[in-house]
Amino acid sequence: MKVSLAWLQKYFADRLPAPEALEDAFTFHAFEVEEREGGCIDLKVLPDRAGYALCHRGIAKELSAILDVPMKMDPLRGLIPTWPSSHLISVEVEDPQKCRRYVGAVVRGVKVGPSPDWLREALGAVGQRSINNIVDATNYVMQNIGQPLHAFDASKLGNKDGAYKIAVRSARDGERMTTLTGDELALFPEALVIADGVSGSVLGIAGVKGGIIAEVTNETTDLVVEAANFNGSVVRRGAQRLKIVTDSSLRFQNEPSAEIAAYGMRDVLDLITNIAGGEVEGVVDVYPIPVAAVSVVASLEKINGILGTVFSHSQVAGVFARLGFGVKIIGDTFTITPPFERTDIRIPEDLVEEVGRIIGYDAVEPLLLPEMSENPDQAHFRGAQRIKDFFVAQGFTEISTQSFAKNGDIALANPLDKTKPALRTSLAKNMEAAYTRAIQYAPLVLAPGQKPKLFEIGNVFTKDDERLVLAYVGEVAGADELNGILAQNTVGAGDVIEIPLHSADLVSLGKDYIPLRCELGAYHPFSSYPFIARDIAVWVPEGTAQSAVTNIIVAEGGDLIAQGPTLFDECKKDGKISYAFRFVFQAMDRTLTDPEANAVMERIYAKLGALGFTVR
Repeated sequence: MKVSLAWLQKYFADRLPAPEALEDAFTFHAFEVEEREGGCIDLKVLPDRAGYALCHRGIAKELSAILDVPMKMDPLRGLIPTWPSSHLISVEVEDPQKCRRYVGAVVRGVKVGPSPDWLREALGAVGQRSINNIVDATNYVMQNIGQPLHAFDASKLGNKDGAYKIAVRSARDGERMTTLTGDELALFPEALVIADGVSGSVLGIAGVKGGIIAEVTNETTDLVVEAANFNGSVVRRGAQRLKIVTDSSLRFQNEPSAEIAAYGMRDVLDLITNIAGGEVEGVVDVYPIPVAAVSVVASLEKINGILGTVFSHSQVAGVFARLGFGVKIIGDTFTITPPFERTDIRIPEDLVEEVGRIIGYDAVEPLLLPEMSENPDQAHFRGAQRIKDFFVAQGFTEISTQSFAKNGDIALANPLDKTKPALRTSLAKNMEAAYTRAIQYAPLVLAPGQKPKLFEIGNVFTKDDERLVLAYVGEVAGADELNGILAQNTVGAGDVIEIPLHSADLVSLGKDYIPLRCELGAYHPFSSYPFIARDIAVWVPEGTAQSAVTNIIVAEGGDLIAQGPTLFDECKKDGKISYAFRFVFQAMDRTLTDPEANAVMERIYAKLGALGFTVR
């Protein structure tokens, strides 16, 4: 988020520190500073704080707590006007879980035109272009307190019995909408839309983008203004599917408090009537499930225990006061009521984090680790390492696959990948998939005809226990070295062998084992683009060196030869010798095509033919 330092200064009576000092304050206590340019600081506001901090007021509040400097004003602590009920506008919300609050207002008699200089300059400082005084007003309030807003041209809405009707509903099959930027969108039932309740027309995608059908222009005189709170997940899914990311959608997807909607309406109506004239003639507030105050309890012992500190009672209480939290203290126990905008404070650990970052983690005294009376027995781990060394020595490659699976006895409550919602019960499927991929890329790293050999040691999970398992595919020799852990047979490539590893066996294997050391070679860059493998067999006079052929292949292939040429067959007949080579074409910057590879092969054939060699 771009933050204007001049805008921030408006929140403080005292002069703020130099930009360099502000950068340090943000970095060590709240946000990563991505860059500073002129009078702007670009802050990386992460999702844990984005619900309240994606605005200048939120940043100012953070700065106030970090520097322990009071704000001279706070727009989220002022009074909200008591708006009289109005027959001029009604709002119908289909699902209160998707639209938690909708404040709508009718303003008549505005004059749309250029914004005043101060407003254009404020928006320009944070990278927003000025459009007109109405749109600029909505953008200013969003940048100031974090509440997205929208204004519709009331003359373009349906009117029944002298009243406008706004409907917040799911999109219907076949509905389409043209955005303010001229893009035509095909809507889908999961999308939440703002619709004209009289005509049924879609006015905008809730929390994402407005439609051109009710665009505010220089001819607009009457407005319907929206300040709402939409479900963050609904907004995010809609924005992602439509491939539209806006300032509004970024804020809603981080779940700002529904309470802010009323403050947003208050501020935008004040600003509009000041810079564009007009009169507010009706406001409606649909708020079916008001936000309830949340209290979180944490003891001084817990706070210091987690942080590893000896902060005093007064230090901790001071942090909560600086953050504007409501505090009730009984003994060493703090009962905290965060302000409504701090939707991120829900569990005791949230309070611990606030104390740590505001005081500063640099204030945490380092502690020496306790001395150990004896060395821990590492035989179990050395046993696992002995198995790994054994397989590597036999030409196997170790792989490490994820523990998540499509099916399993243990289902994950919140899977990172919904296609793999469980913990694996076996290594076999992962090994089979890895082997299939390895076969595809074998020509890059293996000799012609050679098959990959893979192994993995990892955990598998059942409802009853968690077990360490070895899985491998490939031929094994000398299994006696592992005290009978491995089956005493040779398996065909492609067959996965899976063996449970018991702790006692690992300890026995690792009792006196010293793990092998390996020296890493020089790094060589590799390409991620697909490769093309080619074979060539050439008859040459007996006594002709292999290099007579390989030099031509290398010279003509140049940088496109990623592997080889590797000799894989040789035979003699009638005073001649046949050399068969395999080599691999691969580019570092693109996917090679067969015609490109064929062109190189034709050049190789021509050079070999000119020497009297015969390609068979």
